[in-house]
Amino acid sequence: MRKVVINSDFGGFGLSTEARTLYKELAAKLGRPETYNYDSSRDDPILIQVVETLGPKAAGHKISKLKIVEIPIDVDWEIKEYDGGEWVAEKHRTWS
Repeated sequence: MRKVVINSDFGGFGLSTEARTLYKELAAKLGRPETYNYDSSRDDPILIQVVETLGPKAAGHKISKLKIVEIPIDVDWEIKEYDGGEWVAEKHRTWS
């Protein structure tokens, strides 16, 4: 299974100051870029570790309620959202 971090409530995804600090510390130990930005993948192992360590409430920004969702490893996925609340959806083909 693959773990993905989403914001499960209205308001939008964001990390707390404590979460950003822990992310920076863990990334430095692995020789990776030391900041998490919004273009980073939500299945980033360091991000997952931060949320698991701090808990969803402490890891999230003041308007975020983070949640770890587990999906099958072979699913081609994307994050969808409405008013900041997010969910993981399987990618499908579309035409217009």
